[in-house]
Amino acid sequence: MEPGGAGAEERMEGRLLAPQHIHVQLQGGAPWGFTLKGGLEHGEPLIVSKIEDGGKAALSGKMRTGDELVNINGTPLYGSRQEALILIKGSFRILKMIVRRSLGTHKRRRPQALF
Repeated sequence: MEPGGAGAEERMEGRLLAPQHIHVQLQGGAPWGFTLKGGLEHGEPLIVSKIEDGGKAALSGKMRTGDELVNINGTPLYGSRQEALILIKGSFRILKMIVRRSLGTHKRRRPQALF
């Protein structure tokens, strides 16, 4: 990489180069206020594609569009959308998640599911 390139700039700004894992806890039951796309079934990571304005996910201030969902209620996900749907729908009052946030973005469009 050239001196002063994007990598050097990110290091100078103090940004982490490795993905961050963010713990998110939403309360009050569905709707949770976010939409997922992708998944193992589509050959892509399970990605938060939309955060609903005023929804529980937005009010938490912790989730962002582009985050990868990696854990729900203490259960590690292996990218399966179906598994995520079951775990999310089984969360009645509290939904605990871990999302992975990286510097890259996911641009391909896939079917979405609103929660």
